[in-house]
Amino acid sequence: MASSSPSTSLLAKAAHCFLLLALVVAAFSFQFSHGGRTLAALVEQQPLGMTYHKGALLPRDVSVNLIFYGKFTAVQRAVLSDFVASLSPEKNSLEPSVAAWWKTLAKYYATSKSPLPKLALGKQVLDESYSLGKSLRDADLAKLAARGAARAAINVVLTAADVAVERFCMSRCGSHGASPAASGGGRFAYIWVGDSATQCPGQCAWPFHQPMYGPQTPPLLAPNGDVGVDGLVVNLASMLAGAATNPFGDGGPAGGPFDGGELQCAWEPWEEVPGPSVV
Repeated sequence: MASSSPSTSLLAKAAHCFLLLALVVAAFSFQFSHGGRTLAALVEQQPLGMTYHKGALLPRDVSVNLIFYGKFTAVQRAVLSDFVASLSPEKNSLEPSVAAWWKTLAKYYATSKSPLPKLALGKQVLDESYSLGKSLRDADLAKLAARGAARAAINVVLTAADVAVERFCMSRCGSHGASPAASGGGRFAYIWVGDSATQCPGQCAWPFHQPMYGPQTPPLLAPNGDVGVDGLVVNLASMLAGAATNPFGDGGPAGGPFDGGELQCAWEPWEEVPGPSVV
């Protein structure tokens, strides 16, 4: 449980924001349109305010490198890599699109007089041998993230469904951080998100799984037919937004609930958000 309860308005924005992230997954797959319920029935569309607090931001061109830890099928890897690739706009792309969602952060960057980063899918690293074991701590995540690019990068560590991660399902569904500043000035942001299919889908794969707590409304149809991976995509979108607005931990309002932590659609579960716990 969080040490202090956020305000009711902040919680409402958090729940609204998470549902908008789920809509990102909807835009990513037309299969979603065949589901019995829609996100429009869950949340009233309203603009989200974004305030720049003078923290360091990402450069113009950023590679997103995927580190798959554990066993992922080729289809699961394709879903995740295709999602990252879809963050870059394409000519004649249909709306809604993931790229259009990413562009909403341009308003945040505009207040800092910086261009919105252009994300490009970088390299993909496979570790199917569980080189660090099946129980990982934060230090292990940082080591895995270092296998990506050393600068101008967001290195994403994706853990398989059979990998336990420190505080996973207990107080978070994902996280983001940054490497220490190198002597040459190079530094990268990194993200971790885990497949919750067998550990806590009611917490970290909602709304594509029945919530563990709160109103027991029917779950939405998982767009790709894989509750764990589709929930993972939602959490990845959340962490990408957090890494973009606060890549190095100094982007929060001084003394605020996100001081030094994630901003704009990135929060940890077990806060008193109506319905199930969310990232």
